Amino acid sequence: QVQLVESGGGLVQAGGSQRLSCAASLQSFSRRTMAWFRQAPGKEREFVAAISWNDDSTYYLDSVKGRFIISRDNAKNTVSLQMNNLNPEDTAVYFCAARGFMAPVSRRPAEYRNWGQGTQVTVSS
Repeated sequence: QVQLVESGGGLVQAGGSQRLSCAASLQSFSRRTMAWFRQAPGKEREFVAAISWNDDSTYYLDSVKGRFIISRDNAKNTVSLQMNNLNPEDTAVYFCAARGFMAPVSRRPAEYRNWGQGTQVTVSS
């Protein structure tokens, strides 16, 4: 059974840092593009960051560039999101997602096959 399990959410003050992790029970994890999305109350789910399966290229939402870093460990089947200099606008439920086998990076949620349950990140001002 495919599972993506996020961890690391919680409450943090503005300007602080937090690291999210996603443990994936996926076949051929190293051949899966992985991404993080987020959804704030009353808003649509939005792309935050992705890392490609073939060359570890990374892609970011403009508002998080220079603050967030996505990385993966294929030996441990994990993908992480290091979030620095957080601000209240980053408050949301953060989701880990996986594309299909050898699929390229996409910023569209509908193109991701597998999703975690989400972890809440709350940034206080």
